[in-house]
Amino acid sequence: QVQPVESGGGWVQFGGSLRLSCAASGSIFRIKAMAWYRQAPGKQRDLVAAITLRGRTNYADSVKGRFTISRDNAKNTVYLQMNSLKPEDTAVYYCNAYPDALDTWGQGTLVTVSS
Repeated sequence: QVQPVESGGGWVQFGGSLRLSCAASGSIFRIKAMAWYRQAPGKQRDLVAAITLRGRTNYADSVKGRFTISRDNAKNTVYLQMNSLKPEDTAVYYCNAYPDALDTWGQGTLVTVSS
């Protein structure tokens, strides 16, 4: 399996915005729903948002109304637009298949939100 490649993380102040991108293997992307997950220091990795092949989405309650997931099937890429960021959004963000994540995870991209 080819690792997903996440990018777009960084440091941002409270209330700011970031857009994450994830380039995934075409063989996986074309047949799987995709999702963004995040892992904060000392915590388990949790689902943030998911999108089906047809574009149906669902979100964790903590990010509803602030985050938007989308996908470009032609580019095998999934995006996460994050607005109104809060310090509690600080985490490493990963993308993977959904609902059953594949064994291979990428390096993730670190998002740090300062208060």
